[in-house]
Amino acid sequence: MSDNLLLEKQLCFRLYSLNKLMCRLYAPILKELGLTYPQYLAMLVLWQNTEGISVKDLGSQLDLDSGTLSPLLKRMEVQGLLTRVRQSTDERVVIVKLTHKGIVLQQSAEHIPGEMFAVTGLTPDKLQSLNLELDQLIVNISD
Repeated sequence: MSDNLLLEKQLCFRLYSLNKLMCRLYAPILKELGLTYPQYLAMLVLWQNTEGISVKDLGSQLDLDSGTLSPLLKRMEVQGLLTRVRQSTDERVVIVKLTHKGIVLQQSAEHIPGEMFAVTGLTPDKLQSLNLELDQLIVNISD
């Protein structure tokens, strides 16, 4: 058998393992905020879009289809973190906007990046370099 087919030589397995580990690291921290990992990612986008964002644009930034995103947003709306409102000029467009509770939650999440730096051992420079490499990988394999 060729060495090429060894599990430890597969990039896909490294990325899969890393994703699982990162989700496990985030889980207890996010539990304190009452968020799941996908909800946290949505909140990161919403905190950057204080005037609101369309569901379509949010899904695009998170790389989630509406079948996955809609139930996620519904649960977050029930938690009182956001509202979903149809745009008055085009009712096909749904705008997601943070509530006061969602805005205030950002302050409680400010410590998360620092905790992740501490756990991973990455410096801001190493993270930037790694992000550039991963971004290039995404470009290389995107259709």
